Amino acid sequence: MRIAACIGALIAALCLALPAVADVRIKDIATFEGVRENQLVGYGLVVGLNGTGDSLRNSPFTEKSIEAMLERLGVGNLSDDRIKTENTAAVMVTAMLPPFARRGSPIDVVVSSMGDASSLRGGTLIVTPLTGANGEVYAVAQGPIAVAGYAAQGIAASVVEGVPTVARIENGATVENEIDFQLSSLNSIRLNLRNPDFTTATRMADAINDRLGSNTATALDPATVEVALFGAGKGDVAGVLSDVENIRVEPDSIAKVVIDARSGTIVIGADVRIDRVAVSQGGLTVMVREDPLVSQPNPVTIGGTTVVVPRTSVGVNDKEAYFTILEGADVSLQRLVDALNAIGLTATQTISILQAIKAAGALHADLEII
Repeated sequence: MRIAACIGALIAALCLALPAVADVRIKDIATFEGVRENQLVGYGLVVGLNGTGDSLRNSPFTEKSIEAMLERLGVGNLSDDRIKTENTAAVMVTAMLPPFARRGSPIDVVVSSMGDASSLRGGTLIVTPLTGANGEVYAVAQGPIAVAGYAAQGIAASVVEGVPTVARIENGATVENEIDFQLSSLNSIRLNLRNPDFTTATRMADAINDRLGSNTATALDPATVEVALFGAGKGDVAGVLSDVENIRVEPDSIAKVVIDARSGTIVIGADVRIDRVAVSQGGLTVMVREDPLVSQPNPVTIGGTTVVVPRTSVGVNDKEAYFTILEGADVSLQRLVDALNAIGLTATQTISILQAIKAAGALHADLEII
């Protein structure tokens, strides 16, 4: 009850002290079309494991990869019964190619085991080409890997901390191929809103026109604002982008209540409103408790045995229902939080009440459960 009251008081204080919506930079709510990362993936081998690699019997693809690698290195004519290593694991290597990455630039990679290896700790990734969605090789990865988790086991016990079959190599790949993209050849640039909204897109276009001149920006749809490049901006696209991304606008959003039922987290937007409703939380609680007794025979009893005598107690708690009326036709966030805290509800009960208010048609907001 005290924690709920403190949280309610904190939210109320913040609502009174801070404005409803703050001005934010365009770069924090939108991205430039074409300026994005690209996914890379590759298949490789990790060697040097201390007996924690793939078992070749259960992972035939690892054995085939070892044979192919040795053949490329000049070691051929290997029969199946001569490969007994447990120090090698087949892995998938993934990475994100940053925008405008140049040849020779280092990028981080993530290494994930494919077979039945128990740990990748102490291993080294050998040369692995990383390809994009078009099949072209854009980077090559290699190097010692760093595992955050660990695994240890004995004859009768084992312990595993984290995920020892997933590792990371900082700056483990080198960019070998660039993605052709010329900013100077663009006649216009487009901004994509992370949260599409007509009002926000219109405000963004107006703010850009105020900074760069009228008829420069146009809101094409709730998710896209197009900025024309002409005059001095035609040759200095990077300068225009730097100027645009630092313009401040006041974003708008729909009223929403977000609920995480697993953790009991509830986030209520500032624009959430409800009609006049009466809220009550009560119910019937039945408690069944088992307290078995152990009955032992006397020390001189012949043929007596120890028995367990069951003992069950059942209690019923019928909680009275108290109604709390939310007055007014336009109840704000602060009054809603105060009313829910006054009832003394748990997170689960609050979620149930919000769902019931929504079902009754009195909650004017989107109810999103994640």
